[in-house]
Amino acid sequence: MSNSVETTGKTVNEAILLALSELGLDESEKDKVDIEVLDEGSKGIFGLIGSKMARVRATLKETGADYAKEFLSSVIEKIGVNAELLSEEQDDNIYVELKGEDIGILIGRRGETLDALQYLTSLVVNKNSNTYKRVILDTKNYRKKREETLVKLAERLAERVVRHRKTLTLEPMNPYERRIIHSALQNNKHVRTYSIGDEPNRKVVITTR
Repeated sequence: MSNSVETTGKTVNEAILLALSELGLDESEKDKVDIEVLDEGSKGIFGLIGSKMARVRATLKETGADYAKEFLSSVIEKIGVNAELLSEEQDDNIYVELKGEDIGILIGRRGETLDALQYLTSLVVNKNSNTYKRVILDTKNYRKKREETLVKLAERLAERVVRHRKTLTLEPMNPYERRIIHSALQNNKHVRTYSIGDEPNRKVVITTR
């Protein structure tokens, strides 16, 4: 479907409503398009002779998902990776899924490259936006798999802390991964967690309550 259409109507408003319909929108979604009045039309003599239809051009406004997709496409092309991007915007979240073969390079060591791309995309999307949009970049369901791995790690280490009554300091993690560890153990009655150090070497500490 085209993101821009030109339509005519007896009045400008009628032409606009028709344009919205052709773009798959209704009148309540008028704020999603830019309207350009190409011809206001005229009724002619007695409303019959020489009458002219109104004509408008309606163009879908770019969304945060569009900006995210455009930026990532450009970056990935420069990296030399062939990948398909699927983007979707839901409320204040923008989800971008990367699909393709040999895209492990876009994940990087422990997701560092994926996190960097997500951070840069967030900067681009929110640069000229009045409302903050959270960008979530994923590929091959990496985020969910990594979260499951970290939750299991947290539970296993918590058991070790309780069993040996010894505090454990984990290796440096990014904010996203630290949050998973904290969240996984926040309701544990036997241990508590906190973070120490400065980025990018900030670490989670697990100790007894």
